[in-house]
Amino acid sequence: MAGYGYETYGELQPWVGREWLQTNGTGGFASSTVVGANVRRYHGLLVGATMPPVGRIVALNRISESIRLPDGQSFDLAVNHFRNTIVPHGERFLQSFAHGVTTRWHYDAGGISVRKEVMLCWGRNVCGIKYTIEPPHGSTGEIEVALQPFVTLRDFHTLLHADGHCDVRSDAGGDRCMVQRWGHQLHLHCTGTVFTEHRDWWYGFCYPVETERGQEDTEDMFTPGKFVTTITSATTLVLWASMEPLGTIDWDTEYARRAQHVNVDAAPTQSQQRLRRAANDFVVIKQRDEHQTGTTVLAGYPWFGEWGRDTFVSLPGLLLSTGRHHQAGQVLSTFAEYVRDGMIPHMFDEQTGEPQYNCVDASLWFIHAVFEYLRVTKDGDTFDSILYPACRQIIDGYIKGTHYGIKADPNDGLVTQGDPATQLTWMDTKTQGLIFTPRHGKAVEVNALWYNALRLMSDHELADKVADSFRRTFYISPYRGCADVVNETGRDDSIRPNQIFAVSLPHSPLTEEQQHAVVDVVRRELLTPVGLRTLSPNDPKFQPRYTGAQFERDRAYHNGAIWPWLIGAFLDAYLKVNHRSPDAVQHARRWLQPLIESMEEGCIGSLSECYEANPPHRPIAAYAQAWSVAEVLRLAVELDM
Repeated sequence: MAGYGYETYGELQPWVGREWLQTNGTGGFASSTVVGANVRRYHGLLVGATMPPVGRIVALNRISESIRLPDGQSFDLAVNHFRNTIVPHGERFLQSFAHGVTTRWHYDAGGISVRKEVMLCWGRNVCGIKYTIEPPHGSTGEIEVALQPFVTLRDFHTLLHADGHCDVRSDAGGDRCMVQRWGHQLHLHCTGTVFTEHRDWWYGFCYPVETERGQEDTEDMFTPGKFVTTITSATTLVLWASMEPLGTIDWDTEYARRAQHVNVDAAPTQSQQRLRRAANDFVVIKQRDEHQTGTTVLAGYPWFGEWGRDTFVSLPGLLLSTGRHHQAGQVLSTFAEYVRDGMIPHMFDEQTGEPQYNCVDASLWFIHAVFEYLRVTKDGDTFDSILYPACRQIIDGYIKGTHYGIKADPNDGLVTQGDPATQLTWMDTKTQGLIFTPRHGKAVEVNALWYNALRLMSDHELADKVADSFRRTFYISPYRGCADVVNETGRDDSIRPNQIFAVSLPHSPLTEEQQHAVVDVVRRELLTPVGLRTLSPNDPKFQPRYTGAQFERDRAYHNGAIWPWLIGAFLDAYLKVNHRSPDAVQHARRWLQPLIESMEEGCIGSLSECYEANPPHRPIAAYAQAWSVAEVLRLAVELDM
């Protein structure tokens, strides 16, 4: 599997299509490609979270490193994308790349060994870039090393164009400087060098991922000058970049602190260990107020914030299967505080932190996660005092009726929601006023979740009514399984993965025979090596490619694109209808293995939000997604992989 289609940059393939990600536990991160070329607006060596876990600012985009030999030869290690050219070609000197607690490169520049290591300090908007430079044995003369930082100090969703608003303060003859722009500061410090101030703008950096996505793809960057030194023997330099004033800071101390948080407890298999490391990236600090912090889940990198639905789907894999029970209780208890009119927040606004409630299924996924938490932790105190009352409010709110037309129909007990202008389920794309997967009315997975919630909450009389209505309303035949949505316009019998939840959840409204049929339909029409397609390829609405401007991408997002997180529900359902027989377990392991192996592609060590519908199933959308990792991890633990 390749990454994005950088056809015009073929000379850098396959490495420019492989990305890396480091996180700092607050929502901040560092990310780029293996060759060090930034190909997204979100790439940078320091993307700080100013309002943890959001308010993210691209502070330090990159460093340009140059080595000058005594005979005048010079070597540039950077890789810069401009509109129609790449200058310089530092990847030609790259010998190796490794990614773990830190991210490491080894270059050979004219016989000079340069080892570069990037490290985010845990819990802080601080990045260290360490260089170990070794001249060849027996060489004489001075070697000049110059490190040139490029700075934008911009919101991570936007791009910067030269605006003259970068203020630089530096110590004449010193080893540090500070860049300030629109209220944000970046402090730079490199002991053993002299900072030479030379304010300049570089124009026209081009991001090919943004080009393919039909987004604005070009920006300008500011450079305040260079950190320069000369060496005659092996030398180590550390350039620190911080969004806060830098006091004394030590690499080894910060490395040990980071390793303590990044190195997860030993897992029984290498696959589980890698998945647990990936899971760690999404569990972050939430600054609840000036004095109080808590735990929350980021839905994905590089652009997602806190999303309720994603959090509750992810929680069993990210936190319960990894033994992080206290944090799971924190997350659920925090969301329980925000129940309003029987609804759990769909997301929190990245600018204001205000909860938004425009979602029908997050509340029902919350109930599922609460009972999984109780099953695993046996924490009856938290359940009785905080979580159960929140679940009760949700059930009562849905029965009574709440916002966006969400209400249990008194005639059949099924939950209906929305109208032709809304999109309240997880298939929620809307662009230029067009809803690509209209699903208002009675949606199959919403009512599967509703039935499951009623059984969990012991509302058995209503649950019996819902089960009978569910079978009559949604089940079509052994060859098509369940309808996707039923509303005033009729029944949408598109074959989509949403029906699998009518089998996978702990309580199913279908008969055993019907459950078998649903699993068979989903397996035949939707299963791929990296998850479930969102629509059968035999459907005229099927979109095989995910590329182009937002309109084209959104059209494919839920009309073909493969979502890895759905493999969890499929395997749960498959194992259930086959009574977890040894044969079924072996099949499940074979179906999960390709996703584990795909952690070597795309964003190294993580799993993408989606994959393209047709082979070779290239990773698309967000390059690291919480529920993708969480569901694969949960199943890897259950299947002992």
